[in-house]
Amino acid sequence: MTSLAIPALSAAAQAYPPPQLEIASGWQLQDSAKVTDTGAQISSAAYAPKDWHAAVVPGTVLTSLIADKTYPEALFGENNRPEIIPESLNKTPYWYRTVFTVPSIYVGHRIWLNFDGINYSSEIWVNGQQVGTTKGAFIRGRFDVTAIVKPHEQAVIAVLVAPQPHPGNPHEHTLKGGMGPNGGITAIDGPTFLSTIGWDWVPAIRDRDTGIWRKVFLSASGDVTIKDPLVTTDLPLPKIDSSDVAVQATVENVTDAPQKGILKGTIENISFEQPVEIPAHSKQKVTFDPKSTPALHIQNPHLWWPNGYGPQNLYKLHLTFLDSKKHVSDATDVTFGIRKITYSVPDSENLTISVNGARVFIRGGNWGLDEALKRIPRERLEAQIRMHKLANLNLIRNWVGQSTNEDFYELCDKYGILVWDEFFQPNPSDGPDPTDLDAYMANVRDKILRYRNHPSIMLWCARNEGFPPKEIDDRLRVLMAELEPTRRYQPSSTSGGGVRSNGPYHWRTPREYYKIGDDFFKTETGSMSIPTLESTRGMLDKKDWEMITDAWAEHDFANGAVQGGKYPGIVSARYGKISNLADFVRKGQLMNYEAYRSMYEGRNAELFHPTTAIITWMSHPAQPSFVWQLYHYDYEPNSSLFAVQKAGELQHIQLNEGTGPNAGQVQVINNLPDAISKATAHATVYNLDGRVAWERDWPVEVPAATAANLGQLELSSAISNVNFIKLDLKDAAGKLISTNFYWRSSRTPDVVEASPSKEPLNDDLTDLNKLPTVTLEPTIARHDDNGTAHFMVTLRNPSTSIALMAHIQLRRKSGDRVLPVFYSNNYVSLTPGESRTIEIEADLKDLHGEEALIVLDGWNTSVTRTAAKGVSIAPNLAADPANSPITNLPFQTEGLR
Repeated sequence: MTSLAIPALSAAAQAYPPPQLEIASGWQLQDSAKVTDTGAQISSAAYAPKDWHAAVVPGTVLTSLIADKTYPEALFGENNRPEIIPESLNKTPYWYRTVFTVPSIYVGHRIWLNFDGINYSSEIWVNGQQVGTTKGAFIRGRFDVTAIVKPHEQAVIAVLVAPQPHPGNPHEHTLKGGMGPNGGITAIDGPTFLSTIGWDWVPAIRDRDTGIWRKVFLSASGDVTIKDPLVTTDLPLPKIDSSDVAVQATVENVTDAPQKGILKGTIENISFEQPVEIPAHSKQKVTFDPKSTPALHIQNPHLWWPNGYGPQNLYKLHLTFLDSKKHVSDATDVTFGIRKITYSVPDSENLTISVNGARVFIRGGNWGLDEALKRIPRERLEAQIRMHKLANLNLIRNWVGQSTNEDFYELCDKYGILVWDEFFQPNPSDGPDPTDLDAYMANVRDKILRYRNHPSIMLWCARNEGFPPKEIDDRLRVLMAELEPTRRYQPSSTSGGGVRSNGPYHWRTPREYYKIGDDFFKTETGSMSIPTLESTRGMLDKKDWEMITDAWAEHDFANGAVQGGKYPGIVSARYGKISNLADFVRKGQLMNYEAYRSMYEGRNAELFHPTTAIITWMSHPAQPSFVWQLYHYDYEPNSSLFAVQKAGELQHIQLNEGTGPNAGQVQVINNLPDAISKATAHATVYNLDGRVAWERDWPVEVPAATAANLGQLELSSAISNVNFIKLDLKDAAGKLISTNFYWRSSRTPDVVEASPSKEPLNDDLTDLNKLPTVTLEPTIARHDDNGTAHFMVTLRNPSTSIALMAHIQLRRKSGDRVLPVFYSNNYVSLTPGESRTIEIEADLKDLHGEEALIVLDGWNTSVTRTAAKGVSIAPNLAADPANSPITNLPFQTEGLR
């Protein structure tokens, strides 16, 4: 039973209706096939559920059945196989039921029951009466229960939730069968989690995420309610010293009599109001703009900027409707940002994003699904979106709208992450068009109304990798004209304005990422992305640690777009034969870093001429995975994140690793609207033994939003077969702006075009195995502040050798990892005598009162054991391949599915 103790309202709180009551506890769940009673009976106070499951709300059916131990954790090992968690879960409706107490403070108010999201359809009953239905995962339900419930008394809710009508038959991910086809018949149902039939990045989720997956709450109002407020802003570009703000809201009279009142609004110290008369059971749109309200022309506004371009300033609009007796009937708050997004520039036909007049080179990541079972508390989302900011990304693509929820947008607003937002249609080859267009458009409409005030939303896209059918496209264009006066409507994620998708999605050599073609605004391309040893072991049963088995395939390591079956061979050819899992992971981090850095640097090389965007497939995992991610499901970043962070520096120095006319050029990339002036670039080439083979300085002058070539590296014939290149960019005062480090083979073969029978030749980097171990000298310190533990780790290379890809990891003294953790940098390479400082932040409570332990591993690095107050540092011995038996990590060949 849910209850709420509400203190007496203060005078300041009188501007609001009574507070909402979230109904999150006391829920029970049962398969409807096991319940013969009616909704009226189940929602009565006298009903006594027998043998029902405890339910998690918000949550899905499977979430609840895992929580009560009916089934094991679905995303570990092979627990998700249908013989363990049956496909029958998506074939039956489910009853949810709870009892709660209506707050006494709701006396004299109209009482509303609200559902923020139910998948797929529902019948809703309260105290023996059906109050309404919903259809589609992304539409809200709001029901007037004033006549059915009473303040200070208990009430009963019963919800019959039905799964989508076409859950389909999934293909199981196996080594023998590969990843199989993406999607299927589920797409015909439209607004749902269609990816849960299985894709090549997530297995089939057995209940298809059926359930009450978002918040349920009670709210109160008077007889007039405020609906669908909209705030739009405009800037007189190129000037940004003022802004016009317009406010629009609909007021609805829910009674049988006409109503009079005043709609009042405030934005900081700006106040405005308008008298309103509303006939019975009708709505009226009310608008305020600078013509009617001159104060809405704001001087020197605090602007919202994407990550890296400025602060993420936000404003709050407070709207109140006062009835004829000056009582508060309804009130709502809207958070918004003042910013202007434009989509074209005079010198390019390609889609080019500018924010507040500054060109923004889009560096983003695709999210296929925020979490496979929709277990997405705000704290989890915040850590993940913060890591996107840390990686210097400025956009997330909400692929097919699968990650649509309020927390997602609020956090993107907070961290300056633009959103390429989509509706609910996959590639036409991945599933049919929806058949219930009214339900589809109702979900689209509610999504726009619900989220359109978020400054992070950059554009709306109708369909992934294809155009919507004409009937949907026509209706969307009408909807955009009605509801979205400022944002671009993009019919397809792979067509229009130089926008292209279509991968490729497998690991490639760095030079291959410099082949641009006509995909100037690239919405999808990706690579294998191997987790750390600890994360890999954490997602697999121990029996699967030293053999690539079907359990690996369940976690996306198999033949398909990512070409998992070829990957170990590529690793071995490039870096030497794999000895065991620890060696595979160690080599995988080098492979990750090479691919993900060049994925972005290849686009940097042609900044705005003609490339304007790169959105990796994917930045975020829906389940524990080996592919397409910057960090693991458990939050631990792998080297891919820090490679993207490096390439995404807004002022950046890089080596052009392509094969075109600029191959071998040292380049400076200036993303910012201010020029780089009187800077200096320095390049140093090191032989395998750590000795300097060549170095040079260049003066640097780079205009705004430009990629500049400085000059060619000159590599003599005497250079070692494997060598290293260190690049530094310093400002006029000698302060380091950017540093970059490459390992390369002078035996790089000529590139041949990839085809089914002919692939690009690999590089021979096996001489890296000759590097001696470098024991780094650390300096460590810790301080705690406002619930956050801060660590400063300085690593110095005292040797005459190169220290390659040193990686640190925060743990508790007992040895367990602390997650999530935010590192300012990681996987760092140090030349002889060089030092590098890494800052670490973690939530103090995640240390569980223990002292901290930092462990270090890398390609050829160890560390001197050192201690300071509350923290110590030591080698990560388990990550050293020499400390594990040689298994050669073979593929499973017997007993395949």
